[in-house]
Amino acid sequence: MTEQERPAWSEPFADPASAGLLRSISLDAVDRDWAWGGSSGAGVTVAIIDSGLEVDHPALLGRVVESVAVDLVDGEPNVRADDAGDMFGHGTACGGIILGLAPEVELVSVRVLGPELKGKGIAFAAGLDWALERGVQAANLSLSSKSDALFGTFHELADAAYFRNTALVSAANNVPGKSYPSLFSSVFSVAAHSVPDPWRLYYNPSPPVEFGAWGVDVPIAWKDGGSTVATGNSFAAPHVAGLLALILAKHPGLTSFELKAVLAAVADNPRERATKRTAGP
Repeated sequence: MTEQERPAWSEPFADPASAGLLRSISLDAVDRDWAWGGSSGAGVTVAIIDSGLEVDHPALLGRVVESVAVDLVDGEPNVRADDAGDMFGHGTACGGIILGLAPEVELVSVRVLGPELKGKGIAFAAGLDWALERGVQAANLSLSSKSDALFGTFHELADAAYFRNTALVSAANNVPGKSYPSLFSSVFSVAAHSVPDPWRLYYNPSPPVEFGAWGVDVPIAWKDGGSTVATGNSFAAPHVAGLLALILAKHPGLTSFELKAVLAAVADNPRERATKRTAGP
């Protein structure tokens, strides 16, 4: 078959090495030191699509570099600059958790939720689309939409993020039921475990929820410079977002597919199983 007759989409595989498709590291060699040892998250931008961020909150360490809000004007979403801060406390909590793990990350606030922690699905989708266009490396989505009418919209956005190498970290719903984009295979879906350790990560080989992080009785930053303790998948997700920021800072350019493989390789439960196998019965 000549060059001209090569099937569509074949070009990247004509010379895989020059296309950057070959990695020099085996998963057998991936451990936490390789993944994020020495990393602070510097150079990585994470969008928090939520209730806003309280920019001057001590837990946010002055790391908020931009804030926008999504309004509905005649039923259509409009993204604008925002200085209203956090309308509830939820977004600030997520930001504080991320910075607790990755203190040099830059945060972008995309406010789509109001004072009662409610918002419209189309505003959420518009905020996510704006974050992708801005070029963030990761986005924390401690919210979801139950709207079947928006299934296609969120599916397209999740695909766009995947192909742009933007990691979408999505909290699973706190109650059983369909919600988007947390159930899509391309996102980093997260639910809570109860071990009080921000570094403890579990991998679930039976999705849709793939990762478990601390989300029960978590000390969190809150509105008006305050703090509280709370439980929910919302607070598990930013732990994973923080770990991803550390990995991306140390290994820029990893795809979402590769990031999932790294997280699975360094998760506590596979390592514990391996230790038990080595130790014998």
